[in-house]
Amino acid sequence: MLKIYVDENKCTACGDCKNACPKGELIWSINKIAHASNLEYCHVCTICASKCPTGAILIDRNAPGDDRAERNNQPHEDDLIG
Repeated sequence: MLKIYVDENKCTACGDCKNACPKGELIWSINKIAHASNLEYCHVCTICASKCPTGAILIDRNAPGDDRAERNNQPHEDDLIG
């Protein structure tokens, strides 16, 4: 299961993630911090994480809900992008 984490201590709500994302209007909302939802539209291109000027975005391709992540009870470092 895909999960996108946004570090609220780093996020400045600049909107670069939403603007860079090919599906930005469907996935990203920007309030006090950026928030990703509707991840069924995400292609895991990682553009959002690469464009974040503060490094606030972490993408976990095998978040809880996926068998491998549940076995280890934590993200596998090979699956983290950001």
